[in-house]
Amino acid sequence: MNTAESELPEIVAAIDLGSNSFHMIVARLEESGTLSVIDRLRENVRLGAGLDDQGKIDAPALKRAFDCLETFAQRIIDLPYSAIRIAGTNTLRVATNSQMLVDKAEDILGHPIEIIGGREEARLIYLGVAHDLATKEGKRLVVDIGGGSTELVIGQGMQPLRRESLYTGCVSANRRFFDDGSISKKAFKMATTEASLTLLPQSGDFQTGKWEEAIGCAGTIKAIGNIVQEEGWCPDGIDYKSLIKLRDTLIKAKHIDRVDLAGLSENRKPVIAGGLSVLIAVFKSLNIESMQVSEQGMREGLLYDLVGRITHQDVRDASVAAAMTRWGVDMDQARRIADTVEIFCHSACRQWSIDDEQIISLAKWASMLHEIGLQVSHNNYHKHGAYILTNADLQGFSRQEQALLAALVLSHRSKFRVDTFKKLMKPFVKAGKHMCVLLRIAVLLHRGRSSQAIPEIKITIRKNNINLRFPDNWLDEHSMTLADLIKEMHYLDAAGYNL
Repeated sequence: MNTAESELPEIVAAIDLGSNSFHMIVARLEESGTLSVIDRLRENVRLGAGLDDQGKIDAPALKRAFDCLETFAQRIIDLPYSAIRIAGTNTLRVATNSQMLVDKAEDILGHPIEIIGGREEARLIYLGVAHDLATKEGKRLVVDIGGGSTELVIGQGMQPLRRESLYTGCVSANRRFFDDGSISKKAFKMATTEASLTLLPQSGDFQTGKWEEAIGCAGTIKAIGNIVQEEGWCPDGIDYKSLIKLRDTLIKAKHIDRVDLAGLSENRKPVIAGGLSVLIAVFKSLNIESMQVSEQGMREGLLYDLVGRITHQDVRDASVAAAMTRWGVDMDQARRIADTVEIFCHSACRQWSIDDEQIISLAKWASMLHEIGLQVSHNNYHKHGAYILTNADLQGFSRQEQALLAALVLSHRSKFRVDTFKKLMKPFVKAGKHMCVLLRIAVLLHRGRSSQAIPEIKITIRKNNINLRFPDNWLDEHSMTLADLIKEMHYLDAAGYNL
């Protein structure tokens, strides 16, 4: 199904909050669904370099981040909620004070920020790169060395087949081995060895023979590609010999301040040694002879994924369907409950002043997945389901979205765990609790797992007071449902609702 042309936003944007740089890309969404880039902004924030020994982002790095976002905010101020995606990567995944940064950043930008998992980052990287390449037969390896993580993806066409994210990047390697700017043969050997050890558990799945073409993208690899070409060491892309020449040149300089290379920008210079050590380890570990360089990466992938959502080609639908199949979910029961939740949403969301389609979609997906834990155990299956949804690799979902799914599944029966919702991102706290009420009621109404349709139920809401009106005599004829609803009144009362 395609969105009507009148509903398509004219301008869309994506912001990538990386560990080394923040990037923004703005594009025009054509009626054909294609994208025409009209603006790009980049700021070398070095967020990952600001991590202290306790895992906190220090004050100077926070200031650089907020100053950058103030600039970005001016460019997206007029864009609607549905026309922009903002994603944070490794540093926001690991920093102990990342939520504080996210809260202030959301206030500055006026849009929610998703913190995505490493494998989801890899999927988006592949999506961006795949749109930059001519269609070829065979599989390709895509490599992205970021500030704090390195993503490896094997894919074919537009489809990623295997994805991995490893905790090694240009900023983290630089802090550990080249922090004072000094460059030595010993430091390079240690840095490359550590990166190789990180790669070792995955090397067998990504080595030559598993793919026909290697492609690199993003800052580190693009910068190295520019250097080796402008220095005349490799006329096309990057090969291993050119990496060794670059390494030897850096070692000969002894300090980064004495490095003078064509194609090396001042912004990239402080982390080039760390990034190079990781790329050498990637080439050696995966037996790569040569690598082409793509101009596109995660931020373009974010845009293409956003367009998919706008035009109702959402990868999250496929992820939910795959999870249901993998975990043996009763499809008919899941659909019955999801349909009832959707019907309730049409009326209740208007009365609760919830106009966020994302929240409603997440409530429907939670309805489809609420019994996912039954394959682990019937006892406390809602707890098992919540654990699965918190930790599973669900393509297309951010960590915050998976946290909401988990909260809904955890509280769809028995005790309503209000404290779980308080830990969610701000837009999900109140609306998430409301959606959970609707899910709980739908589950009770379909407890008999019958294919017989339930009657039309009128739902009236005034703040946290919920009134359900059933057809005359229906509850008298369904005494077990009535008993469940009476019991539910007490659960909801403890959660601050009056049924």
